[in-house]
Amino acid sequence: MAALLGILLVLPMALSDRPFELRMMVVIFLYAMLGHGWNILGGYAGQISVGHGLFFGLGAYTSTMLSLKLGLNPWFGMAAGGAAAAAAGVLVGIPCFRLKGHYFVIATLVVAESAFQLFAAWDWVGGAMGLQLPVQEQGLLNLQFHRNKVPYYYIALGMLAAVTALVWWLERSRFGYILRALRDDEEAARSLGFSPALYKLLAMALSAGIVGVGGVFFAQYVLFIDPFSVLALSFSVVIALIPILGGAGTVAGPMLGAIVLVPISEYSRVLFSGTGRNVDLLIYGFLIMLISVYRPDGLAGLFRARRERRAYVSG
Repeated sequence: MAALLGILLVLPMALSDRPFELRMMVVIFLYAMLGHGWNILGGYAGQISVGHGLFFGLGAYTSTMLSLKLGLNPWFGMAAGGAAAAAAGVLVGIPCFRLKGHYFVIATLVVAESAFQLFAAWDWVGGAMGLQLPVQEQGLLNLQFHRNKVPYYYIALGMLAAVTALVWWLERSRFGYILRALRDDEEAARSLGFSPALYKLLAMALSAGIVGVGGVFFAQYVLFIDPFSVLALSFSVVIALIPILGGAGTVAGPMLGAIVLVPISEYSRVLFSGTGRNVDLLIYGFLIMLISVYRPDGLAGLFRARRERRAYVSG
């Protein structure tokens, strides 16, 4: 891990004249962070959501509106966006956690699609035309960098490292064990005195908050948001696919999923241009079918099985 982090810290030097690859690395870091957020709820707590694009969009819209209406610094907007997304996660979770299985999945989908339709028709937040963030003096304080995009790389890497450390700690904490107990047998966990509703809401709040912070970073990175870029249902699906492909319920899963899926999306967009719209989703679906049939525990499970096999042979 130390060697990998060292490589990532010096990688921008090799990508200084390759803006496409530099941007792709920023997107990988961002999507891995979003995958971590989804993984807390879907991987550890076992509550499969296809509506996390709602929280991403809420974070982006909250920080953008605070900047446009009140002139608030984007770092305060990031805290507010994460808090708004976490609060929305609790409000969504209170009724939706009464449902189980595919009913819960459908409920999250309906809520996310309803939010998309609402924001697309709401003129106060720009409607379908979206919102443009004003260009300000570049620097860390304003979280804007115009000529040199390398700072975005390091900010995204730092955010991913912080969230990865949080998930690593959570996996080994009492809270993480309770979430996995709820995932495996909710009634057994209830019989031990744990409240499934309370811990699911805590997982939802933490999950939504992380995704909301990612939405704020995205808004500052592109300086433009609209419902189609931050609230689309396809985006919610991608957030879920990343940890599922990489290995739900593992620390490495979201990072592995992002490393595989983001380049597929970026290079297919360049290769097929407008004629290959959504071809990346077809590839995603094919990969998910392969994983479901041959490796249900994802790429992380594949690497773990190979490591165990080598240990068995050498032992």
